[in-house]
Amino acid sequence: MNAMNTHYPDAGRVEPINRHTLAVIVDNEPGVLARISGMFSGRGYNIESLTVSETEVARHLSRITIVTAGTDAVIQQIKAQLDRLVPVHRVVDLTLQGKALERELCLVKVAGTGEHRTESLTLAAAFGAKTLDATLNSFVFEVTGTTEEIDRFIGLMTVIGLVEISRTGIAAMGRGAEAM
Repeated sequence: MNAMNTHYPDAGRVEPINRHTLAVIVDNEPGVLARISGMFSGRGYNIESLTVSETEVARHLSRITIVTAGTDAVIQQIKAQLDRLVPVHRVVDLTLQGKALERELCLVKVAGTGEHRTESLTLAAAFGAKTLDATLNSFVFEVTGTTEEIDRFIGLMTVIGLVEISRTGIAAMGRGAEAM
């Protein structure tokens, strides 16, 4: 028994769960994304955002930006397991490097007439959104910003007449002159 003469174990220390942005350089070949996402799902980790694109054509390398959350121990384990995968060249935790630049692109379709139409144009202008398509009863806006800014824009457009959303996921890069 513990100090209070109870059969229940002492309450464990609760570690905070933090959001981390990982940049992963991998070979650009079939199956790499499946192996990485399989590693996450096989161990019960969640991917909050995932973006992939070839970044070095001559060397056939792609950059995968993954946003995930977990305790410090879980994040360390994720990075170590990613580093062990054969097609992975480098894993960098942009969150630990300081305040990384993070942006997301979102297409938002809004329907409305009259006052709602005017209000959606005013809000879009306030957020720096670009109008990609306009009809007599709808707009498609392109907005770029942080996840929080995109969420705020979507929240406001929901009240006006949100119809559809398409988000790219987060693209991130560390500040300064050094490459990752």
